[in-house]
Amino acid sequence: MTGKNDFLNPTGGREAFVESPYVTEMRKITMRLYEHGWDERNGGNVSLRLTEQEVANYGDVHDVKRNIPIDFDASKLKGVYFLVTGTGRYFKNVYDFPERDTGLVQIAEDGHSANLLWGFNDGGLPTSEFPSHLMTHIQRLTIDPNQRVVMHCHPTNVIAMSFTVPLEEKKWSRILWKMQAESIVVFPEGVGLLPYMTPGTNEIGEATAKKMADYRIVVWPHHGIFGAGDSIDETFGLIETVEKAAQIYTTIQSQGGECLAEISDEDLAHLASRFDLTPNPKFLTGASMVKEPNK
Repeated sequence: MTGKNDFLNPTGGREAFVESPYVTEMRKITMRLYEHGWDERNGGNVSLRLTEQEVANYGDVHDVKRNIPIDFDASKLKGVYFLVTGTGRYFKNVYDFPERDTGLVQIAEDGHSANLLWGFNDGGLPTSEFPSHLMTHIQRLTIDPNQRVVMHCHPTNVIAMSFTVPLEEKKWSRILWKMQAESIVVFPEGVGLLPYMTPGTNEIGEATAKKMADYRIVVWPHHGIFGAGDSIDETFGLIETVEKAAQIYTTIQSQGGECLAEISDEDLAHLASRFDLTPNPKFLTGASMVKEPNK
């Protein structure tokens, strides 16, 4: 193929990556996260792991545009492809400018850099939380070989709870389970919590990945949530369910905070049995949310 033909037909007659279902999913989910109010300004980030087979058929993803350093040894993921949102990018803009605000990268052989194959066409870089994403992908892949997505966002009611509820995983998990029947079904392992840590550091990434050995949701107090899953829909739905439970709890507190009824521990056990789940046994029994009336 001549240089002129390459210029006139940069995808070599094959479909452009921007038209792929992966970019379409990323455009839709970033807009949905923004519309939920969970990713203000340039808050939030998403990464989607792709296979070589999924990438191979697109004509404009086979030349390295540039090499991007990674402040983390991602050797365990060398050769793996990720579609990832960019640092400093507003989720409200991704839908209209996916080739600017997202990028397709492949982890390089050295493990300390990524080759940019598509996107970030204005010189942009992956999210500053990319090392944290990679740490979580590595951890979750040891548990679930179908692990695909890491999603970080700022759900309002979850963040509010981190100011008013003790940062204890059993307490949080039981409150969220008891807010709606769906909760224990969607996250039977409960939720993990960290102490407050500075975001954008390898330290918070390492702590999050350690928690991801046991949970798919890790709460960053006073900041947001890190969620993991095998698809964008599943990961978004997981976070959405946690936030809905937190919203119900917040509403109860705004109505005085007194519970006259609850989903009991026995009810939780019945739900787990009905849906053939094994909930976290450490969280299945505990104090009731219904206070005994004064006599």
